[in-house]
Amino acid sequence: MLGRGPPRGPPHDFAAPASADRLDRAIAALRANGFTAELLDDAASARARVRHLIPAGADVFTGASETLRLSGVAADIEAGDRFQAIRPRVLKMDRATESDEIRRLVATPDVFVASVAAVTETGSLVIASGSGSQLPASAGGAARAIWVVGAQKVVPDLSTALRRVEEHALPLESARAQAAYGQPSAVNRLLVLNAEPQPGRATVLLLREAIGF
Repeated sequence: MLGRGPPRGPPHDFAAPASADRLDRAIAALRANGFTAELLDDAASARARVRHLIPAGADVFTGASETLRLSGVAADIEAGDRFQAIRPRVLKMDRATESDEIRRLVATPDVFVASVAAVTETGSLVIASGSGSQLPASAGGAARAIWVVGAQKVVPDLSTALRRVEEHALPLESARAQAAYGQPSAVNRLLVLNAEPQPGRATVLLLREAIGF
């Protein structure tokens, strides 16, 4: 019938941390698909690991992420002097006269650090975006990419990942964007990374605890 959307899958608690078995399956699948994948206990462990993984002096672009904010990773990169943080620099630039330079800075950093909307147990990463500004770095523009991911973002497959984006992550991000920018968010662009062809470029730090959206 007209007006009906695609059939929905079974109910899924998108805020609940995945079980140990499901986390292990996701890690194994990510590694099989060419990602460097590490299973860490908590956000504090991820924060320390990110500091270790990024070379001092590197140009680092941080994607807008509640996971990075809540874990302290964003502050470590953007407020300290160990790295050349791109986001604070870009926020001070004139988008009318420096748009080309902004585009280059965010698309090809030395290191890109962010989170994702979902990780599948088959080893794919799903990234949703309203503006698309962080997608080029994720897809291959950054020399290195690091994603910090809470345990609640692990889902069985791609169809469930897309449901998680629409049913769980988008409403939460829209509320945050409305409060911060005065307008809701939208899934205008969607990126699925099924594998990483360049060894050592992409690292997924998967946590045993839930954090972020």
